[in-house]
Amino acid sequence: MTKVLIIEDNDDIRENVVEILELSGYDVAAAENGKKGVEAALKHKPDIVLCDIMMPEMDGYDVLQALNTHPDMQATPFIFLTAKAERTDVRRGMELGADDYLTKPFDDTELLRAIESRLKRKQVQQLFYGKSAQQLNEVITKKDGLAELKKLMLERSSKTYKKNQHIHYEGDRVTGIYFIISGKVKTVKMTEDGRELITGIYKTDDYLDVNIILSEDKYTDTAVALEETELSFLPTDQLDKLLYLYPDVGARFITLLAQNIREKEDRLMQIAYSSVRKRIAETLVKLVTNHSTDGKSIKISRDDLAALSGTSPETVSRTLTDFKDEGIIDKQASTITLVKPERLAKMKN
Repeated sequence: MTKVLIIEDNDDIRENVVEILELSGYDVAAAENGKKGVEAALKHKPDIVLCDIMMPEMDGYDVLQALNTHPDMQATPFIFLTAKAERTDVRRGMELGADDYLTKPFDDTELLRAIESRLKRKQVQQLFYGKSAQQLNEVITKKDGLAELKKLMLERSSKTYKKNQHIHYEGDRVTGIYFIISGKVKTVKMTEDGRELITGIYKTDDYLDVNIILSEDKYTDTAVALEETELSFLPTDQLDKLLYLYPDVGARFITLLAQNIREKEDRLMQIAYSSVRKRIAETLVKLVTNHSTDGKSIKISRDDLAALSGTSPETVSRTLTDFKDEGIIDKQASTITLVKPERLAKMKN
């Protein structure tokens, strides 16, 4: 049963609110002043607090500030009940973190509607995660918010994609954001002459389609599983609600987006001004740095390496043969091992 705490020094109003709420199926606790109200809140841990402003001992503002110092009460919805309807009072209450403001006298419908509205908003914080609002608050305010958000994504249902299975196509409507639980995914664009250009390779713990934060348009590339891959998915509308409640998550995603843009700019400069040997060399070094499990080897097809370095598969084959003859790499089937990575890193032509 939902627990409500009413803090009100007027006996008639307090008793009337208690009666209305109990008849509506709520479990109600009551306090006649601010000091007792804080004590009751810490004892009963209500799901929502209704509080008068002008009271002895502690006024409503002091009550709200006191409750905000307790981690297990910071996410509890708080509604002010007051006869003071001046705009300055409303503003001060909201600045302190109040969720709503009811001006006395109010009728049964107004009271119940305000409570139901704030309780539903609290449920949004728990939707899909099975976490309390306070737990979510602690998660997002931690220093490494994305690492903590990962734990929440892992609790969601997931879907497994087979190798070469498409996750979404260029031109499809954006529906949400993906998190890679295991496996690898590439995003690609097709050139006018039908060649594939890889725009990104993503691995375990990466997020796909972070750009939906800034755009609700269509996907600008196609996502394909490079190997058997397990993905968790968060729909756009739920992500929007999470970002509204916790802007810090959006800030961290925007940082990821900025990094992605910089990487693509670097690749464009590489394709425009670097020689083929240098492009392929830099691509191999970056692949091993970001995706190798042993720090020296990477498994990638000739076509994918060509699509990443902006050249043809035939050119990739010739260049890899040259690198092997020069003792810079070793190649077995689709696995490339860097024998002399420093040579690749310093290659100028």
